[in-house]
Amino acid sequence: MHFVLNNWYLFLALIVIVALILASPAMQLIYRIKSVSPAQTVLLMNRESATMVDVSEPNEFKAGHIPSAINAPISKFEEHLKPLEKHKQKPVVVSCRSGNRSMKAAVVLRKRGFASVYALAGGLTAWERDHLPLEK
Repeated sequence: MHFVLNNWYLFLALIVIVALILASPAMQLIYRIKSVSPAQTVLLMNRESATMVDVSEPNEFKAGHIPSAINAPISKFEEHLKPLEKHKQKPVVVSCRSGNRSMKAAVVLRKRGFASVYALAGGLTAWERDHLPLEK
């Protein structure tokens, strides 16, 4: 106990790091957001007419995106919610370059009442790694 009290700042840093590591999985559980692989995403698009929402910035989106994806940059995501409302009852798969920003947008969509929201695991990087098509 004496060690802990003398090195409280180390334990505080440990708590913060653990909280940051667990934040994303906790958000997925709380808001029922499923991570899907690129292959599962293709199935959702083909079998359930899932809507792809790419939260990359416009310059990233222009460099390459999943075919038929809707660009709703995370920096202005609130402005893009109104047009997305028509997709509320369909599955929505959110993507970005690496998969980090998509979780933030997926949480917003679930809070707004979207029925089933998925996050593309690994983002566009995983999509490209699996040699799936890109649109430019």
